[in-house]
Amino acid sequence: MIKFQPFEMEAMMSQWENTVQYNLSESGVHPLRLADLVDEPELVHQLLATELNYPQANGLIELRERIASLYPGATADQVLVTVGAAEANFVTLQTLLAAGDEMVMMLPNYMQIWGLAYNAGLCVKTFNLDEACGWKPDLEQLRQAVTNRTKLIAICNPNNPTGYILSAAEMDAIVAAADRVGAWILADEVYSGAERMADVQTPSFWGRYDKVLAINSLSKAYGLPGLRIGWVVCPAGTAGEVWRRHEYTTISATMLANKLATLALTPTTRIRLIQRTRACVRQGYALLDAWINTHDGILDVVPPQAAAIAFVRYHLPINSTALVERLRKEKSVLVVPGDHFGLDHHLRISFGPPSAYLQAGLGRIHELITNLASG
Repeated sequence: MIKFQPFEMEAMMSQWENTVQYNLSESGVHPLRLADLVDEPELVHQLLATELNYPQANGLIELRERIASLYPGATADQVLVTVGAAEANFVTLQTLLAAGDEMVMMLPNYMQIWGLAYNAGLCVKTFNLDEACGWKPDLEQLRQAVTNRTKLIAICNPNNPTGYILSAAEMDAIVAAADRVGAWILADEVYSGAERMADVQTPSFWGRYDKVLAINSLSKAYGLPGLRIGWVVCPAGTAGEVWRRHEYTTISATMLANKLATLALTPTTRIRLIQRTRACVRQGYALLDAWINTHDGILDVVPPQAAAIAFVRYHLPINSTALVERLRKEKSVLVVPGDHFGLDHHLRISFGPPSAYLQAGLGRIHELITNLASG
């Protein structure tokens, strides 16, 4: 029997994120209040009149239509609404792969996929994003990793934790690698819309290849993590198979979450939420970048192109998990250790909180790392 692999990052965050004074471990911007989303009396009245029944199990039709409209050529029947992108990842892997199957995965990455694969008895091979090259993917390593046994290539774009956005040529190379052996592409695209350096949304893998499963949620680019609404867009004929696994997990997201998600994806509201996220990302990174620059020789970072997180390298003789533990215990600050992504001497630091909160949290980190640097 395979020994269970816990999801180390989420286990740490679940235990400590609500007990510290400064939580800089999250990967999204500061969440909206309900009043920021539902600000008209008529909408409030409609929500208060909602019967708290089960919704359509694969998502309200209006919600699935709005999601499908974001993916050229997709229909509502190709969309499955899930409890967050986490469930979408889970049921998708369950549908497509079985014990012994080979999967190729981008690293670093959101390690849920890696843990799910390990626990399912999959054979996992990897290709890396290269920090020395600005986190560009090593496409030759990808080419060598993909074999005739490869059933799926798992991508995170924009990337967690680096914030790197794949170029069109890099996306084409990944598609070519999958097409060469008939593999699926699982594209985690939850940070699309949270661009820091552009006002154009990161393109989806959807439409570039006929075996793409595009996964997204309202948690990151939309600032609505508490709704726990995600989705997967599937080729015709696959959505029903994924839905069958969904019935073994959550059955459905809640009625209120479905209704609020439908409201969030109204075209005008959707644009407003994405603009808010980009403003938060740009303001927060300016503060983080200035702070990093005051630690010359101790900290450096490849500037993230998207998302509200930076994968900061530190030059101190201490393991990343040990450093995070000391930050939590001594300074009541929580960040994510690079160990959780297989890359020691890095910290994933959120710059999505409000400015005063972010600066105070960074100030606490400064106190510890300068003490460590001075011996």
